[in-house]
Amino acid sequence: MPHGTVTEPARILVVGGGYVGMYTALRLQRQLRTELRRGAAEIVVVTPDPYMTYQPFLPEAAAGSLSPRHVVVPLRRVLDRCRLLIGEVASLDHAKRTAILTTLATDEEGAGPVALTYDELVLAPGSVSRTLPVPGLADHGIGFKTVEEAIGLRNHVLEQLDIASSTRDPALRDAALTFVFVGGGYAGVEALAELEDMARYATRYYHNIKPEDLRWVLVEAAGRILPEVGDEMGRYAVRELRGRNVDVRLDTRLDSCEDRVAVLSDGTRLPTRTVVWTAGVKPAPVLAATDLPLDERGRIRCTARLTVDGTPHAWAAGDAAAVPDLTAKEPGTPCAPNAQHAVRQAKVLAENLAASLQGRPLKEYAHAYAGSVASLGLHKGVAHVYGRKLKGYPAWLMHRAYHLSRMPTANRKARVLAEWTLSGLFKREIVSLGSLEHPRAEFELAAAPPPPPPTGPGSAGNDEASS
Repeated sequence: MPHGTVTEPARILVVGGGYVGMYTALRLQRQLRTELRRGAAEIVVVTPDPYMTYQPFLPEAAAGSLSPRHVVVPLRRVLDRCRLLIGEVASLDHAKRTAILTTLATDEEGAGPVALTYDELVLAPGSVSRTLPVPGLADHGIGFKTVEEAIGLRNHVLEQLDIASSTRDPALRDAALTFVFVGGGYAGVEALAELEDMARYATRYYHNIKPEDLRWVLVEAAGRILPEVGDEMGRYAVRELRGRNVDVRLDTRLDSCEDRVAVLSDGTRLPTRTVVWTAGVKPAPVLAATDLPLDERGRIRCTARLTVDGTPHAWAAGDAAAVPDLTAKEPGTPCAPNAQHAVRQAKVLAENLAASLQGRPLKEYAHAYAGSVASLGLHKGVAHVYGRKLKGYPAWLMHRAYHLSRMPTANRKARVLAEWTLSGLFKREIVSLGSLEHPRAEFELAAAPPPPPPTGPGSAGNDEASS
């Protein structure tokens, strides 16, 4: 901690406002309540968004079962004792305890990035979608990792139904009604299942579209889907999806999606206007712009105490950190990058950081994997929890109960529960609000100069027509 004529507070820099960033800062402001009150410590959270997204609820938000604002947690309300900066860390020089930041204000000021010094670093930037050099993917692919992408995908799917309903071109209609999802993990399977449920329900309000007109394709490079729930439940999930006319392609890759045609490794060509990419994640790019030790997958090397390996005053957890799993059979196996570990690691990280500042011993993180639950649409799911296997309605109910219990704050829990109750009493919403993505379009149209009057034959200004 820097010293001068007046002792400055110990500044804790938390990079990221996701699971680990939010939960760590939340627990730190409780653990260090006394230090924060007397000005001996300061917690600064740098995050691109002023909210934390509860990602397991993104499929339900996409399907319209939950409002987008209820699957996010406002950080300013929750982290009321922290200083919140909406921006991104461009690079980190931990040897000098300095982070280079860009914020919303730096672009407006034109002064360039700003430097922020710190005493303790918590690096939790999370992960981003892992893309591959598939031709056409950057131009036509849709991600499914943020609430904006989830709502954008919902609007897009409903818009395709509108296109198919109004076109006279059979090829355009078939492409609009073909939906390709790449990736058989949680994100891909749950997103496809929920949106297929929603679209099938929506077809009852279209006079010329039947549920069997929709074509849903799940492409997975491995020989199974949902590996977290085990082989048996994974096979059940495949049977359940295929029973709903979902074309599940295992051991298959997406080779190209140029010109709105998805070309699969088995030779299949699928004209489609919808390619959703959920084929894994990778650590946030900022990790490569630091002087911290990384493993072969680009994650930060950590100890079981959630300190950065061989680096004092640096801590990390979550998707971006390679934390040894002390409960694994093989020594050195890292913890899986999932929310189950992230939330628990954040608790230990915050306690250890506070203990370090207060001169107390640190403890190691150890959590045996409890199992997994996955939704396959309304009233359908699979679960493998503590050795017990469930499917159908019981698994779906467990999925909802578990994630409701994990949702941060009583406020958000109550809102989610209220929405589930209302959705059970009333019909599903099928409204597309795609114009939200271009909110100024209507005003720009109104402010544009009027078009010139027609001058061709048959126009109102034609002398022959008006005589």
